[in-house]
Parts: sequence; C-alpha cells; structure tokens
Amino acid sequence: QVQLVESGGGLVQTGGSLRLSCAASGLTFSNYAMGWFRQTPGKEREFVAAVSWNSGITTYADSVRGRFTISRDNAKSTVYLQMNSLKPEDTAVYSCAGRSGIGSPSILARMYPIWGQGTQVTVSS
Repeated sequence: QVQLVESGGGLVQTGGSLRLSCAASGLTFSNYAMGWFRQTPGKEREFVAAVSWNSGITTYADSVRGRFTISRDNAKSTVYLQMNSLKPEDTAVYSCAGRSGIGSPSILARMYPIWGQGTQVTVSS
C-alpha cells in the first residue's frame, strides 16, 4: 500500500540543525510533488516547504526561508528537509505529504491526499 514514513526528528538546542527524511513506498515517487507541513497542539497545520516532481520548483514558508532546504532523491523515493538555525518556534510535529502531478507544488494541505504519520521536532531555548 501507499506509505510515507518520516524519520530524523528529535530534540535540539536553539541554533542547531536537523535533517528530516520521508521515505515513500507503494507509489511512483517521481510522479509526485512532495511537501512538508508542521502542526502544534491547538493550531492549524502549517505549510513549511514543497518541491515539484523533478526538483525544478521549490517553495518555502516565509518563516523558514533561508533556514530550511527541501530536496528529493527520486532514485531513493525520499524527500528531505534540512533544518538549520532552529528556533523554539519551530517546535512541532512535522509531516510529509504527496500529491501526484507536475507543475508548481501546492502550499495547501488539503491538496495533498497522502500523508505520513509525522515526526516530533523539539527545539529547546
């Protein structure tokens, strides 16, 4: 079955770095745009970053632009989120999501039908 599995979350101090991975299975990964979203208790899911099927287009939330980098390896069916200069406000559950198709990747969570279970990122002050 179609599955997205995140890994790489954890506890890090302010200013530190983490690299999240999202491994896909059960789908033709290269046909999918991929996104990263995050959520904290009591808040709406928030867009973080997205990448088109061929890595030709990347887009970022203003809050992470310049600090986070999204990338993908279609040969490994994996999308990554490199997070640098982490801040306490980056603390959240991070989830990857997939949507088939070409063109600009959406920043809207409702446009992604496939989701991983999420991985916790905690940034201590």
